[in-house]
Parts: sequence; structure tokens; C-alpha cells
Amino acid sequence: MYRILIADDEPDIIQLIRRYAEREGYDVTGVEDGTQAVEACKNNDFDVIVMDVMMPDMDGFTACKKIREFKDIPVLMLSARGTEYDKLFGFEVGIDDYVTKPFSPKELMARMKVIISRHSSSKPTLSNRIKAKGVEIDTLGHNVYIDGEETELTAKEYGILVYFIENKGIVLSRDKILNAVWGYDYFGDDRTVDWQIKLLRNKLGKYRDTIRTIRGVGYKFEDQT
Repeated sequence: MYRILIADDEPDIIQLIRRYAEREGYDVTGVEDGTQAVEACKNNDFDVIVMDVMMPDMDGFTACKKIREFKDIPVLMLSARGTEYDKLFGFEVGIDDYVTKPFSPKELMARMKVIISRHSSSKPTLSNRIKAKGVEIDTLGHNVYIDGEETELTAKEYGILVYFIENKGIVLSRDKILNAVWGYDYFGDDRTVDWQIKLLRNKLGKYRDTIRTIRGVGYKFEDQT
């Protein structure tokens, strides 16, 4: 049985998600602020966290960062604000998905299932070490090195980078990237891919140009000098 932690200061939201999740056979724990979410994760293991951004005492972004210091639990963030800044900031702290309130409970369940499935069954698909220019990936340890220096990537940034290198020289549409990395037909804003790639390029530093934008189509990874 999968275990879900719901952190939201609106009891009605917790009960709504709980009702749908328990119908799917999940074990659900509900808390009402970020501090309680951090403490719950210290004392329990969860398969996914559904976290509201705006909560008293400690907001969802801060709670997510604190939890990531000691446990690798995927996070689906909820927010009444759907601004580009909020989404970008959420991906920077390592969330796995972002849903804007009001939301469809059925859509939320679908996204949760995919997150749990990908997190529990993710395995390296390449050899132990792969390299493109000065970018090197240890697929067993999920570590990335830029010119020998380890660089910290979020799960999505790592997934995109590996997918690009697996398909080096091939033009990839946003839909293909979403399906490969997120694992389902994304029915939200496909600019999610653009935001994640912007963050990834920044972390690649002088190798940012290995990811080429193909206007009107998508992206292509090239490591030719």
C-alpha cells in the first residue's frame, strides 16, 4: 500500500484528496502546515507528498527543501497562484509536479500515480558513465559532473539531461520530452519543459549551448565542437 502525505492548511482540501486517495487504496496522512510535514517525514516514510505552497508557520517550498535534506520523497506542489515565478521556484527546489488550485481530483490522482510509479521503478538506462563534451553522468549514482566538478540537478533536470544524451542529435518536441520524463501525456502548460530546460542550461554553464532550441519544434542536444 502506498503512503501519501497531504500538507495543506485547508481541512476541506485534505479531506477531498483523502477521499479520492483512499478510494484508490492509498494510506493517507494529513497535516496542516510545513513544520508538521517535516516532522511527519522524519518519523515516517511516504511515497509522495502533496504540499500546499501557502501554509502558516512554514511554507511548502521551505518544507520541501528541509525534507530533501534527509529524505528523497517526490513532491507534488499545490498553489492558488499559477505564476511563472512560482512554478520556476518550485522546480528549482526540486518538486516533481505543480498543480494550480482549483484542481480536478481525478487529474491529481493521475499525476500522483505517475510520480509514484516513476520514482519507485526508476533505473539507469545507460552504462555506468556517459560523457558529452565536459558533461559526465554517473547513472548508477545519479551524479552529474561539469568539467570534473559535481553539479546538483533536480530529478527532472537529471531526467531531461539523460533523455537528451540518449537521443543526441535528434530533434525532440516538448510533448516527447514530457512523455519521456514526466511519464504521461501532460495536459497542462507545455512551457513546463521550457522552464526546466532554462534551469538545466544555467547549471550546464559553458556547455549550455549543447541544448539547442529548434524554433517551432522543440530542442536538440548536440555535443559536436
